[in-house]
Amino acid sequence: MITDKSSLSWLNLKLGDVIDYGKTFKAEPCDLTDDTWVLELEDIEKDSSKLLQRLTFSERKSKSTKNRFEAGDVLYGKLRPYLNKVVLADSNGVSTTEIVPVKASKNLDNRFLFYWLKHPEFLAYVTEVGYGVNMPRLGTKDGLAAPFILAPLAEQREIADRLDTLLAQVDTLKGRLDALPATLKRFRQSVLAAAVSGKLTEEWRGLAEYSEDGYPSNWEKKGFSDIGELARGKSKHRPRNDPRLFGGDYPFVQTGEIANSNGRISSANKFYSEFGLSQSRLFPAGTLCITIAANIADTSILNIDACFPDSIVGFTPDSEICDAQFIKYLVDTNKENLERFAPATAQKNINLKVLNKLRLPIPLHEEQTEIVRRVEQLFAFANQVEQRVKEAQGRVNNLTQSILAKAFRGKLTAEWREQHPELISGENSASALLARIQAERAAQAPIKRTRKKKASA
Repeated sequence: MITDKSSLSWLNLKLGDVIDYGKTFKAEPCDLTDDTWVLELEDIEKDSSKLLQRLTFSERKSKSTKNRFEAGDVLYGKLRPYLNKVVLADSNGVSTTEIVPVKASKNLDNRFLFYWLKHPEFLAYVTEVGYGVNMPRLGTKDGLAAPFILAPLAEQREIADRLDTLLAQVDTLKGRLDALPATLKRFRQSVLAAAVSGKLTEEWRGLAEYSEDGYPSNWEKKGFSDIGELARGKSKHRPRNDPRLFGGDYPFVQTGEIANSNGRISSANKFYSEFGLSQSRLFPAGTLCITIAANIADTSILNIDACFPDSIVGFTPDSEICDAQFIKYLVDTNKENLERFAPATAQKNINLKVLNKLRLPIPLHEEQTEIVRRVEQLFAFANQVEQRVKEAQGRVNNLTQSILAKAFRGKLTAEWREQHPELISGENSASALLARIQAERAAQAPIKRTRKKKASA
């Protein structure tokens, strides 16, 4: 377990040698006050140990038996332990019985214990021994038999201090990385807004005059019918599950595929038969698909000829007037406006009449081409940044486990041990510490009473 020779004074133990894992004190709802903190597993973010919310008994209205805990206790989520839900209690409260409060003795630093329960070796152990297929738990017997490393008390505190500092820095870095996708989303939205308003190509156009509605004065307002053909997909009158519709060679694109296509559709999961095609129409590659049910105004452009259901409409552009990609930008920026036209029903939808009423600001074809080129260039840059962010997030997520692994191999405190030999030897050694822990636990153990045998007559 410990490979660093300078750490050989540490002891490889079982968790049950130092704490009473599984020993809990119960609380019934009638025992709680309105301001009692009630902790549930859903309140803890996996891996990070962050509290997502903090609710009181008056807010939760819990009716089940709970486990009591005190400030300083390590709270371990035993249900699905691979989720790594562990927190340090900063005040008294109660928790679901799926959280085990672990009390560290005065001879064991609670932060050291907290970090060990998040250590990759401990995680690997609980993942392996957890019982239950769908909802595995770390049982009391396996918890007591879990591995534990005991370092001298002064070194425990030094390790915990250093982990507090290092992992706080990791959390800060992770927070900044996690905020970048939202920033990139706003960047893309700004690019689209500038594109469809003429701001993106203002210098290229060389015409800075704008009409009263905020668009370049040489852009014309046109409807879909002025710049191409807008048509519904399959006839809605035939049952969608009619087996005669499928089994042929004609790609059939579904609503969900539009949202998940990343803007382009090059393949399909289902195929229409000749009969299916007779009930629908085959839209050519280059058609802009627009959803009009469920998720309103999701868009994608076909790279293949395809059919689709009546929940999607297809816009086939007049190539001499407009570029399908530019029209996609216009619909994308109007998504929220189009959603407002959907009735407040369980299945939101709009109809062709709504789309046909739209008046779209259309520049000359040459400017559309330039707009598309610039947007794609800026989006490609954003995509590269996003990919690097994802890679960095993966490295940062692994960094926490790497730091914990180094800490419990003695790597973080190697120099400290050389400078403070008196704090890790003799009465301050791990062996002496274990003896004190055992004496402390023995003193706290209840005295077993035995009946005196009656004297024989």
